[in-house]
Amino acid sequence: MNCPYCSSEDTKVIDKRPSDDKTFRRRRECDKCHKRFTTYERIEIVPLTIIKRDGRREDFDRNKIRIGIMKACEKRPINQEKIEKVVDEIENELRNMDSTEIKSKIIGDMVSERLKTLDEVAYIRFASVYKKFKDIESFEKELKELKRG
Repeated sequence: MNCPYCSSEDTKVIDKRPSDDKTFRRRRECDKCHKRFTTYERIEIVPLTIIKRDGRREDFDRNKIRIGIMKACEKRPINQEKIEKVVDEIENELRNMDSTEIKSKIIGDMVSERLKTLDEVAYIRFASVYKKFKDIESFEKELKELKRG
């Protein structure tokens, strides 16, 4: 880091701490002119692109996952903290993937798997929309698979 006063490259960090907005504040001192200055470091989040079933592409929006899970969990004994935990887990898993382009089917599968362990009724609600049940037989088939475990 160059000193903003004398442009020397010889500076040292004398204090560092996290800031409120997910940045890191570093207090530095120049070894040449001995002046102090502050720098901020922030984590750059790589944007994710979601590839929809019809081939359209859109930016990742974690709120869409939250809304889908909340609709599935409506009037179920599942608190907001559990929903947020599931959304966080899914986002972390997506960000740890090798690609920044992710098919929406992968996200739907992740939500399904987590809802299956969280609440079976919420899972069936989500699956009926996600898997596009066309008739009562496909609904019954999913229920039988759920019972088998």
